[in-house]
Amino acid sequence: METRANHVLIGAFTLAVCLLAVLFALWAAKYTTEKSFAEYDVVFTEAVTGLSVGSQVLYNGISVGAVRRLSLDRDDPRKVIARIRLAADTPVKTDTRAKLALTGLTGVAIIQLSGGSPGSPPLERREGQRVAVIQTEPSALQNIAANASEIVNRINELLSDENVARVTRTLDQLDQITGSIASEREDIAALVRNARAASEKLEQTLTSADRTINNLDANLVQELPALVARLDRTLAKLESASTSADAILTDNRDAIADFSQDGLSQVGPTMRQLRGLIRELDDLVERVEGNPAGFLLGREQPEEFEP
Repeated sequence: METRANHVLIGAFTLAVCLLAVLFALWAAKYTTEKSFAEYDVVFTEAVTGLSVGSQVLYNGISVGAVRRLSLDRDDPRKVIARIRLAADTPVKTDTRAKLALTGLTGVAIIQLSGGSPGSPPLERREGQRVAVIQTEPSALQNIAANASEIVNRINELLSDENVARVTRTLDQLDQITGSIASEREDIAALVRNARAASEKLEQTLTSADRTINNLDANLVQELPALVARLDRTLAKLESASTSADAILTDNRDAIADFSQDGLSQVGPTMRQLRGLIRELDDLVERVEGNPAGFLLGREQPEEFEP
């Protein structure tokens, strides 16, 4: 009985040691894993079609980890939370950004990390967060989808019924115009020929005018010294005449003053007498013209008899 009891104790002890060894191995593996990797959450506000658990996470094109879990945000189902595991030495900074990308021709989606300036601090977990959250930026797919939607809206606006009707009217008018032009081809050809002839005549006229202007410029340049000399002589004579007039005015200043005071005062009565004399002469001329014999003989002209 004692032998069996010893065997049971030895077996139990062996099992306990093995169990402890397994637990220690699991703890060591977990500790090593935690020291070798770091986990982050990436929150997407767009569809993550093609992304799955195990998809690669690249940092500037280098594989640094993989996607561990994908789930919807309980508070906002429009958001997708991707839990990623990265190598512990991956330099994730506060300005590091994540976005979706496609690799190869198969269209497999991955998470692409970029950014992270040298002066930025490492990304740390905030209060209330289980792991640190990496901010995202719109992917090329999202930009293409947004641009495609905007393009479709613009095309719909462009192809509205009103614009289609306007284009139809414009095409009809163009058809009418082209028909009118086709029917007037001979007149248009004649107009073109006349325009060409007028252009040739205009060119000839311009050539002649250019030659005339050149000749005129040459003659003007040749005669310019003589003209300048004449102008100088004329100006000298004008200056001399001005000097003489100034001297005359200076010498006769008293006489001019007396004339302006006394002579001008007599001009008014003299003008009135002259007007009266002119009126008397007009009357005399009329009398002479009307009855020259009577004026000379002192008789009035007899009146004509009217039966």
